[in-house]
Amino acid sequence: MTDGPGDGLGGAMGPGTGLVPGLAAGDRATVLLVDDEAEILTALTDLLEEGFEVVATTRPEEALALLAGGLRPAVILSDQRMPGLTGDAFLERARAHSDAEALLLTGYAELDAVVGALNRGRIAGYAAKPWEPAALLAMVGAARDRHDLRRALEAERALLQGLLENLPDQLSFKDAQGRFIRLNAAKAAALGLEPGACLGRREEDLLSPEAAAGLAKAERDALAAGTASALAEAPPGPDGQPRWLHTSRVALGAGVLVTIARDVTEARRLETRLRQADKMQALGTMAGGVAHDFNNLLTAILGSLHLAGKRVGDEPGLRRLMHNATLAAERGSALTRRLLSFSRQNELAPRRVSVNRLILGMGDLLARTLGTPPGGALELRRDLAADPGAVRVDPDQFELALINLCINARDAMPEGGTITLATADAPIGPDEIPELPAGAYVRVSVADTGTGMPPEVLTRVLEPFFTTKEVGKGTGLGLPMVYGLVRQSGGGLAIDSVPGKGTRVSLYLPAAAAGDEESVPPGDGTARACAPARILVVDDDATVRSVTAGFLSDLGHEILEAADGEAALRLLEGDEGVRLMVADFAMPRMNGAELSERARAIRPGLPILLVTGYAELGALSPGIPVLQKPYRQGELAERVGLLLG
Repeated sequence: MTDGPGDGLGGAMGPGTGLVPGLAAGDRATVLLVDDEAEILTALTDLLEEGFEVVATTRPEEALALLAGGLRPAVILSDQRMPGLTGDAFLERARAHSDAEALLLTGYAELDAVVGALNRGRIAGYAAKPWEPAALLAMVGAARDRHDLRRALEAERALLQGLLENLPDQLSFKDAQGRFIRLNAAKAAALGLEPGACLGRREEDLLSPEAAAGLAKAERDALAAGTASALAEAPPGPDGQPRWLHTSRVALGAGVLVTIARDVTEARRLETRLRQADKMQALGTMAGGVAHDFNNLLTAILGSLHLAGKRVGDEPGLRRLMHNATLAAERGSALTRRLLSFSRQNELAPRRVSVNRLILGMGDLLARTLGTPPGGALELRRDLAADPGAVRVDPDQFELALINLCINARDAMPEGGTITLATADAPIGPDEIPELPAGAYVRVSVADTGTGMPPEVLTRVLEPFFTTKEVGKGTGLGLPMVYGLVRQSGGGLAIDSVPGKGTRVSLYLPAAAAGDEESVPPGDGTARACAPARILVVDDDATVRSVTAGFLSDLGHEILEAADGEAALRLLEGDEGVRLMVADFAMPRMNGAELSERARAIRPGLPILLVTGYAELGALSPGIPVLQKPYRQGELAERVGLLLG
């Protein structure tokens, strides 16, 4: 038996129909109407269709099928007395498919019967027939608002829960007694527990007494100040390396405290690497300047000794002294070359090199160089990738770098051990190694099983002259030279060391381009005999200029000297007999490159030879050769002979 339709229809046509208050235009929620009387549905549709999208049916089973098929109403308004399925039973079954707000239309007079129906169907409200239009509109609008609010809260809860669980930072909320109200998996994992096992417990109870006291003070300070942040060292990770956490605490009121702890270990390591790179750059600049001045001094010393040696006669004692002085100066020259390599100002002869072939070809050289340590056997292993890419590097300097690394490895194993040379392709991603751009690299590493290095030593091993070896057994330029070589070749260097377990030094060199052909290093050439010529020597260092002039005079040439570029240009303008200019590169006011340009403007075909103590020569005109200081008379004679023809 159904409720009487007549009363309800009359009320539906009364005043008060229209849009639901507060409903934005175009924001139309869906209302599902279920009543076995078609006239009732028509009246309800007329009342609600201006403010809602209305779907109506006379059969509860059809309504359930619509819900199961995907209909998502905000409100379901159902009659109570319907044949086959009462309204409260229908609404209870609808819960399996919909979270809509449920409203009941009823003609019951007994309050107990209405309350029972509401409880069984979990119904949010009811309207009696006949209904009052404005009141029913307000009820449906309020139900729609509750539905929207509940959905918004559920979405916010899901978002917050997703953020809480997936945030890599350690996040927690504590009450006024310091007990966990909520925390995420990252925070629980830091305590060695599951999140559920931490709820209601105090963090201080899970820490050592010392750590608990520090935490309690930090949280008191944050509650007093309202907010606080700090950077602190955390317990070491699984790799045994120090970890760092940046922790922010914010008081939310009523003693509630939210804590966010972020692991900044990698950022700290990158910052340390960048500081080290900056320091290495500064040291390299200083080393380059020192090496330039050293080269001038050594040029003067070696040149003067060479010229004096021709004039001392056959006095054995004096010749022995001069020979010793020459050897010492040559050792200084070798030291300077290593400084220049560190400062990336050494002239290289790069070419396409197969790292595997180079390492295999060094077998005899390494065996002779390393020998056998006094305390035990030394094993040299090779772990070479099947076909690593080729690199572009100076092979002679690269061999020297590998020898230096192997000698360091041997010295770190006084009782013997294993040195392993390994190669591999090593693609580098962005910011993976701070000083290297992303790209294709080949890694060549030298590892030992020796004493390893503590962190305080590891941070300084690339500094020039820093060494842990005994006095007289190391210059402290081996690793800096290697570092300089790989940086000058466009690569980088990484060192991993664990005290008591050993050290691995990895060199990263850019992979050579596919079409990069092997360059042929320039030949040594042979000194050519040539007729005496008038030669202009330009150098701001009077001592070096005197040696260069002495070398050339000794070869029979006529020499003109100039202390700077302006004086040299005046001589060239006034003397067309000058057939060659030998000029220093690093001079005040006008360097060798600028002088060469202006000299060629005056004398287009003039041969020019630049001499320099370092290799950062800037832009040079093509066809201008360079001779590195310190040089011997034979090297100068060879270049002059080639230029004069």
